[in-house]
Amino acid sequence: MVKQSPVPVPLPTRPAAPAKPLESLGAYPRIRMRRNRADGWSRALMAENVLTAGDLIWPVFVHDKDGRAPIPSMPGVDRLGLGPLVEAAGEARALGIPAIAIFPATQPERKTEDGDEALNPDNLVCQAVRAIKKHYPDIGVMCDVALDPFTTHGHDGLVRDGVIVNDETVAVLCRQALVQAEAGCDIISPSDMMDGRVGAIRDTLDRAGYEHVRIMSYAAKYASAFYGPFRDAIGAVSNSKGNKRDKRSYQMDPANTDEALREVALDLAEGADMVMVKPGLPYLDVVRRVKDSFGVPTYAYMVSGEYAMLMAAGQNGWMDSDAAMMEALLGFKRAGADGVLTYYAVEAAKRIKAG
Repeated sequence: MVKQSPVPVPLPTRPAAPAKPLESLGAYPRIRMRRNRADGWSRALMAENVLTAGDLIWPVFVHDKDGRAPIPSMPGVDRLGLGPLVEAAGEARALGIPAIAIFPATQPERKTEDGDEALNPDNLVCQAVRAIKKHYPDIGVMCDVALDPFTTHGHDGLVRDGVIVNDETVAVLCRQALVQAEAGCDIISPSDMMDGRVGAIRDTLDRAGYEHVRIMSYAAKYASAFYGPFRDAIGAVSNSKGNKRDKRSYQMDPANTDEALREVALDLAEGADMVMVKPGLPYLDVVRRVKDSFGVPTYAYMVSGEYAMLMAAGQNGWMDSDAAMMEALLGFKRAGADGVLTYYAVEAAKRIKAG
């Protein structure tokens, strides 16, 4: 059985409006807002938010082949074999990126109805974690906990008579999290959106002596059209023809923000160390509400569809995709995010370093 939250969870209220009206701050011509914008040095002094390499988490796709394989729907992103993955981890570390998130492109023959490969201690994720930690033990490694990369139907949980079952799925997710922790994962990240999974995973890790392993929950994960290229990257699309994989019975309705606060509150009560909002750009209002309401480490995921549309616009000459990407990443910080998961992390870190 899934454990209940140990304490009541009060729903936070919206932040109060500013007390002082803006009119009392002065008026033109004595106040000229352009003065502080006139020079680069003064713009730097006035900047309210700053993006650094330390704000970035780099999601990477791994496969069990040698070398790299481009992902057509995600320009500039490749699936990496273990050798290139270790090299990429070294580059990220050198640029000051603190953590990498691992996502597997599981071979179709290893996928089953119940996603048994997720529990294999020698699966692709565990191999990747061990390879990175062997060469770069001081870089953080984050692992996704969900069954969709390993199932033939592409759902995040177990399917029984057409229904994604909750408690039986949570029991499997606990075993998946433990396998990842044993491989050396630093951050367990449940993305499945099953009820009660954070508390169950926390208890499982603690009982096994992994109380130091952190949990970043996908606390407010919406049923979104922006995930399309990701499912292509892990092979879920080609493996699920004819299956629309309707995930609205467990992922959130894009219309709701109060519900997001309830989800975050429950995950925190169950032991989440950090929380995430996913997708990112269409949900910056949710990021702001979460940060204002709870004041906990809050992250956002600039998902594959967001990345792909900005890069595609750049490739077509419609805008400067690099400048747009940096502007978007700064927007996450302005909305209250402590960090961003982005496929653009390495390029962003290079641009930050170049100044």
